[in-house]
Amino acid sequence: MTERLDGKIALVTGGAAGIGLATVKRFLAEGATVVFTDINVKAGEKVEADLDSPKAIFMPQDVSQEADWETVVKATLDKFGTIDILFNNAGIFRLINLPDITEKQWDQLMNINVKGVFFGMKHVIPIMAAKKSGSVINTSSIAGLAGSPQATLYGASKGAVRLMTKDAAIEYAPAQVRVNSVHPGLIETEMADYASDIYEAPKTDLGKMHPLGRLGKATEVAATVAFLASDDASFITGVEIPVDGGVTAQ
Repeated sequence: MTERLDGKIALVTGGAAGIGLATVKRFLAEGATVVFTDINVKAGEKVEADLDSPKAIFMPQDVSQEADWETVVKATLDKFGTIDILFNNAGIFRLINLPDITEKQWDQLMNINVKGVFFGMKHVIPIMAAKKSGSVINTSSIAGLAGSPQATLYGASKGAVRLMTKDAAIEYAPAQVRVNSVHPGLIETEMADYASDIYEAPKTDLGKMHPLGRLGKATEVAATVAFLASDDASFITGVEIPVDGGVTAQ
């Protein structure tokens, strides 16, 4: 594999499982040094041990807490001196009928999915802007592009990520910082297991909602993220890229 990210320092949130883990592995394969974080400390430490690479460093983090962002960013700068790539990936998935959404559920999901992305951009983009270089990729969802049942809460969070991405991209384009979002369809992760339980349908049936006829793979999203992180995407900013097997083309 071409090492497009050779010498780059990447920060990946939600990196202990699913799309985050697949992206950590892809970044490493493409030559990057990766600091990855997760609220699940046990899982993160196991991933770090399994990867067994001096270029893969785990740090515990609750992305909804600004103090955690300050700690992670400072530790990364102290060790590596800069951050070239930020993958704001950590998030939670909830499908709830609109009248049943509680204020507690609203606040929890928004704090992680929206505030977490905001804090990441707030604390990392200025580092990139100071050196006139950097790429930020935010994980949104097809729920941030189109409506679906039981997704009022989740869709609101992912729609916010989409627009925050565009706003930051325009604000920091003069500083040569690129900010883009990826919008996965239903991917073969724990989220697909959750959706299967909610809809009481086999995952193979859920996969048929995609015109390509199957669930997506975390590695397929990771490949898109790696492209956006690389200089191959040097003239791309402020866009949303669906990785959805054709769902949003319908």
